[in-house]
Amino acid sequence: MTDANSNPDAGSTTGTRPETEGTPSPQAPSPLPIEEAATLATDVVANTEEVIVGNRDVITHVVTAMLAGGHVLLDDVPGVGKTMLARAIARSVDASFKRVQFTPDLLPSDVTGVNVFDQKSREFDFRPGPIFANVVLGDEINRAPPKTQSALLEAMEEGQVTVDGETHTLEQPFTVIATQNTVDPNRTYELPLAELDRFAKKLELGYPDETAEAAMLDRVAGVHPIERLKPVTDRERLRRARATVASVDATEPVREYVTRLARYTREHAALGVSPRGSIALLSAAQARAVLDGREYVLPDDVQHEAEAVLAHRIRVDAGGGRSGIETVRDALEGVRVE
Repeated sequence: MTDANSNPDAGSTTGTRPETEGTPSPQAPSPLPIEEAATLATDVVANTEEVIVGNRDVITHVVTAMLAGGHVLLDDVPGVGKTMLARAIARSVDASFKRVQFTPDLLPSDVTGVNVFDQKSREFDFRPGPIFANVVLGDEINRAPPKTQSALLEAMEEGQVTVDGETHTLEQPFTVIATQNTVDPNRTYELPLAELDRFAKKLELGYPDETAEAAMLDRVAGVHPIERLKPVTDRERLRRARATVASVDATEPVREYVTRLARYTREHAALGVSPRGSIALLSAAQARAVLDGREYVLPDDVQHEAEAVLAHRIRVDAGGGRSGIETVRDALEGVRVE
């Protein structure tokens, strides 16, 4: 029921026993210098563009989400490169990659793993599911029922999964890139807000323009570029770059600006941005600052990230009104920067 394809250019988690409850936490990585972290981010973006043509802004959004420790939801029609985007980023950072095809009959254990009784040892042995990878692609996540979708919640929020009362820690970095099927709404399940809220960003690739599509066709003639793609960094440096992002200075005026944006959405929608959304926006702004080689966040960073981070967390009135995107744009126009 799952299609778990390991990245051939990266170490695989298959056959390894995940860390369990009580295992000492690994030592926190030391931050990279800001210039090195910025170079890492731009190199990953440029390398991914060797495969995904004409979507630099979306690629950059995914890379900054990964640097901020967040997860991404790609909401688009089939065939525009969502899977290739996830694979290309995983290869660029030399990370293990697994793909899960979500279907109506998929079980939570097909995602997280299962305990199997070993007749020889007379003990249960944990067989990890495809969630145990650095980059996990959840393909057409809204095709699976809510119970199976919820198998991702603990992993996305806590970086761990619990099976039969035993907690297993996921190796870092860990990023979920999920896709939604937008073509067959009658055959899908709507993602609950609690799950949407776990995604740092919701993005769309869209169809390429004529020039980009022609360039793509030229690149895929013969050997597909994903097969030639080589890493430009590794997982340890990515972990260190994440530590750099976490150390970026966000002054009190910037934090208050994020708070006012969130409050605006709560006052102008049936359901506004949660505190988790505010945290995600600030983290994304820190990552954007690193991408620009800065050790401090500007309001411009917040504004650049706001739509991708906040819009999918907003619920408008049933009778209509402004959409989530429109509400965020209104907030950016109406909330002052102090």
